[in-house]
Amino acid sequence: MKTSILAAWILIFIFGGNFFGQAQNSPALKSKQGLRKIVIDAGHGGQDYGAKGAFSYEKDISLAIALKLEAMVKEQMPDVEVFMTRTTDVFDPVTQKAKMANAAKGDLFICIHVNSTPPIRHKEFVGYKTQTYYKGKGSKRKKYTRKVKDYRYWTTPNTAKGTETFIYGVDKTNAAREALSENEDMYMDSVSMQELKDFNPTDPAKMMIINMKTQSYFSRSASLALTIEEEFAKVGRVSRDAKQRQKGIWVLQAVAMPAVLVETGFISNPEEELYLNSPEGQQEICQVLIRSLKRYRYSLEKQLNPGLVPSAGK
Repeated sequence: MKTSILAAWILIFIFGGNFFGQAQNSPALKSKQGLRKIVIDAGHGGQDYGAKGAFSYEKDISLAIALKLEAMVKEQMPDVEVFMTRTTDVFDPVTQKAKMANAAKGDLFICIHVNSTPPIRHKEFVGYKTQTYYKGKGSKRKKYTRKVKDYRYWTTPNTAKGTETFIYGVDKTNAAREALSENEDMYMDSVSMQELKDFNPTDPAKMMIINMKTQSYFSRSASLALTIEEEFAKVGRVSRDAKQRQKGIWVLQAVAMPAVLVETGFISNPEEELYLNSPEGQQEICQVLIRSLKRYRYSLEKQLNPGLVPSAGK
């Protein structure tokens, strides 16, 4: 009985913002509940080149965009701290990147990548050719010839283009829940932690809070992914939609925070490769991401603080 009552009070404290109307407008509460720190991850690096284009590598493009995004966040969202998983051409496994992000106590993880798809294979009939073959064994082995169709094969660059933004798949929820559980001290206020420290790790009240956080982070990730793709479409980029990734992006479910992975374009498309390497293209990508982050922050603070009046720059 006492456990149930305590759990109810903890949930009210954490999620019951509507009951504390006057306190919502205090600077301390805004700072604690708003978007305080963004973790920016430039995909690949070092000996991990990622996708390869005609003249460039994914690791270099993703780092260039990530660094520009860091500078833009600091300029346009000065109240938001930025943590970079890498700022140079180094390699860290995704397990290490997840640990870095969790240790940084980020409120949002945004991973920058470049897409690629295999070239298009072509086949053309060019006539017939003579093929030699043998039948029999030993002294009975005889040589024969026959006419067979002859083809010419070649490839051309794939014309796939556009952006995609991924979140972890619903089947990865258990992994995300585990990441949150292992890092719960980073994402709960001190009062709740004090109340929960004596609970058994499998206590229903504790798991209820973790489950609610997991669902909340999944929802926030999906919201940001949709916003990013909407903003890309506004500037004329081909949006291939926000998607759940069922495999291949382990880091998304390993970080204990909302997380998205942005595929900024196709390096396998010559036109897009030029765009991704150009200062203008990288600037446009970062502007899209900044607008999306501002919309995400305002939406988040509006949910956490009903009646909040948006500050300048949101």
